[in-house]
Amino acid sequence: MSELFETAIVEKRNVLNELRSNNMTLQELRFFSIYLSKINPWDVSTRVVRFTLDDFQRIMGFGRLNLKQIMESADNLLCKIVHIPDENGMRSVQLFKECYLVRRDGEWFMEIDAHDKALPLMFNFKNHYFKYELWNALRLKSTNQVRMYEILKQYEYLGKREITVTELRELLGVKKNEYERWERFRVRILDSCKQALKEMTDICYTYERGKVGRGGKWMTIIFNIYKNTEYKDPLDLQKFIARQPAPELLALGTMGVDAQLAGKQTFDDPAAEKERELYSKACGGVFDNADIRIIAAAINAYSDVLETIEDRAEWLNEMYNKMLVEAEKKRKNKRSIEKPAEYLAAMIEKETPKSKHKQSEPSYDTAEWDRLVRSFDPSMLD
Repeated sequence: MSELFETAIVEKRNVLNELRSNNMTLQELRFFSIYLSKINPWDVSTRVVRFTLDDFQRIMGFGRLNLKQIMESADNLLCKIVHIPDENGMRSVQLFKECYLVRRDGEWFMEIDAHDKALPLMFNFKNHYFKYELWNALRLKSTNQVRMYEILKQYEYLGKREITVTELRELLGVKKNEYERWERFRVRILDSCKQALKEMTDICYTYERGKVGRGGKWMTIIFNIYKNTEYKDPLDLQKFIARQPAPELLALGTMGVDAQLAGKQTFDDPAAEKERELYSKACGGVFDNADIRIIAAAINAYSDVLETIEDRAEWLNEMYNKMLVEAEKKRKNKRSIEKPAEYLAAMIEKETPKSKHKQSEPSYDTAEWDRLVRSFDPSMLD
């Protein structure tokens, strides 16, 4: 079980990269990339990978933690499934079989072991694989960006990839009811990922229409893949870990005790701190830093439409206000919004702001809105 090291390379089989989405979150995709970078794919004895608990917390982007939350996150990783087609049908396989929270030499670790059935996907392959420096995946800020990077990185040596729109949506994990309009898909996926890869990875791309259907409908997309000559020096894993909010861990005690871990998040980067403050203010200051990260990932996907942080914060405030109206409606029906940050992020995903956005008139009664603001209780989002 290797410790953190300066040069981290992900070596990934093409067949594993081509498998359809298993609905991993951004944090889980990052974790999987780190896992692949820490194993030796030609030595199956390295299948168990270990992280210190504070590294695990930072990698997964968590704020405050307790044992229950940690184990829930581990459970989510154990539930990740890939579907492997063969000549006889389709096999569903878990990626991981065991997560072990263990204390050694006074320090707590998370150990994770690949599932036996998944080993052929990760170990002892001779050809048909690609590799990349881990930092590329870590610096990207959405699941679409990470998957787009891997989908195109696999074909970098050819410099081109033609793919059907349907297949691309499946590989990215875009649901059937998401971005149904082509213009929305183009802006939110193709253009957004293009900008992100150009800014933060070692490849970049252009795209053009391939085969067409009726009315000029795009049936396939041709990606032209280039080495990014403007790629900046990458972070190493230690620096990635260091730039995440540093947790203040309390003693865990014994496993039989509901011991607590507390994390105090800070934002050392001035630009990141400004973003956090604006987004937090736009949401009435009711969300913690971990929640703001979830919301920021959704709102920043519109950076090509809303160019400044101030514009995005202004539009975020409108979306937050709409969520309050929804929360009030649910409260009247004796219901609540269980995960408000994720709920707000989902609302943001469903609505595209106008270019050079300006504050629009609310679609609800202003007197009713004023009453809601005066009487708002953050507990109704619990």
